[in-house]
Amino acid sequence: MLEQSELALEVSHLKKYFRMKGGTLKAVDDVSFSIRRGETLGLVGESGCGKTTCGRTCVGLYDKTGGQVLYRGKDVHQLRGKARKAFTKQVQTIFQDPYASLDPRLRVEEIIAEGMRNHHIGAGPKERRELVYALLEQVGLRREHASRYIHECSGGQRQRIGIARALAVDPEFVMCDEPISALDVSIQAQIVNLLIRLQKERGLTYLFIAHDLSMVKHISDRVAVMYLGTLVELTSSSELYAHPAHPYTRALLSAIPIPNPRVEEQRRRTVLEGEVPSPIDPPPGCRFRSRCPYASERCAQEMPPLQEVSPGHLVACHAVSGR
Repeated sequence: MLEQSELALEVSHLKKYFRMKGGTLKAVDDVSFSIRRGETLGLVGESGCGKTTCGRTCVGLYDKTGGQVLYRGKDVHQLRGKARKAFTKQVQTIFQDPYASLDPRLRVEEIIAEGMRNHHIGAGPKERRELVYALLEQVGLRREHASRYIHECSGGQRQRIGIARALAVDPEFVMCDEPISALDVSIQAQIVNLLIRLQKERGLTYLFIAHDLSMVKHISDRVAVMYLGTLVELTSSSELYAHPAHPYTRALLSAIPIPNPRVEEQRRRTVLEGEVPSPIDPPPGCRFRSRCPYASERCAQEMPPLQEVSPGHLVACHAVSGR
């Protein structure tokens, strides 16, 4: 059992529902995990599985429907006033689309310095300008970028600016919401390597949300797999890729292309059949059972709990835990 001081984020039975015309969308439904200080937890799954909603609820961008999120022992959704402002300095977000998340009316210097002004970092405009220059260089850009507007920058440059903006207030925890999915493949590895370097230099903790499992393997210490609002597997990155236990995880990993034509031709891929259930009206029992080749009557009646099948390896599957 980890000491409270070792935990950055502790999520317990988190729920986030949205009211829709056709019913209630259960985007996040009873999700629990923790992130150690200095660690990177990768949160993966198909589009629409709820991973971004989970991340945004964890850092207080969305109100919760149920459960609890603690950041360094404090309830994120109960913070008010000065405590809330202190939290927004400690916890920052890098968004998926930098063009949509960065103000096109401001120059890059103003975008990065905005958080500094709000949190009274720097003695004045001149000192903040020097801090902006240092941040730009740290993320691989030049001082000249400070005077540009976002539309004058490439996609990779925009994301580097988004990273610099997040780091401007010297946070401890960064929620990376699919920070590479909008970028060219040639740029994705550069951004991931930049995030790894910044983590080492600054002692950062990451919640890294993505659907590209090859990149998640490269950056994450542990990986949590989501399916239709629930966690189905959670373990170390090395264990997940070497011994995936849940049928859904195995299917996701089998879809990762291997850069060797001979190996790629010979390997067997797991193709999921059946329809994805509606998150507005999910079926009873296991939500994956309509696509699972190992589904049984028990799967239709009971939601499988997240259970430890080996040290540090948690899986929500009757077929796996019952072996």
